[in-house]
Amino acid sequence: MFVSIVDFGSQWTHRIHRTLTYLDVESKIIPVSTPFSEIRKSDALIISGGALRIGIGGAEQTGSTKEYLEKFEGPILGICAGQQFIGLHFGGKAQPAAGPEYGKVELIIDDKDELFAGLPDKFTVWASHNDEVVGTPGFSILAHSKACSNHAFKSNLRPIYGCLFHPEVEHSEHGSEIYANFLRIAKR
Repeated sequence: MFVSIVDFGSQWTHRIHRTLTYLDVESKIIPVSTPFSEIRKSDALIISGGALRIGIGGAEQTGSTKEYLEKFEGPILGICAGQQFIGLHFGGKAQPAAGPEYGKVELIIDDKDELFAGLPDKFTVWASHNDEVVGTPGFSILAHSKACSNHAFKSNLRPIYGCLFHPEVEHSEHGSEIYANFLRIAKR
């Protein structure tokens, strides 16, 4: 299995790569300018977080990511800004959050689906965001926190998922399991 990791500039993008390595999956971090032809044969795609403010002009700095979302046929997972870009691309709104979150946050699972299969109904994750996604047509909300109604979602039509929190950091409980669940989706 091979996963391309689209780098939105997160300080934790290399942690995603390391987590996948620990799960015995080959991956490569790629810039947003990578031609689609170079990622076409990937088994899955992960769009990292980053300092981009997607809801206030940051979407213009995402290079070829729109093309990836339109053409890539395998599973896609967006993290933080990656989740916000997915929501915006598919008709939602990325906007300043009513309550920005920094640090440990209690995640409440609304729908375990495949991404949260086998995990508790509540656990601690690490968040670092000013913005959130609202009104995502064609997506189901999988998890929320007290301050954010849409911490994780999935498309109802394609294997596209997003997490506003960072499962790759050590402060997030069950982060490796979330990535392992995503990889199981990609292996089907």
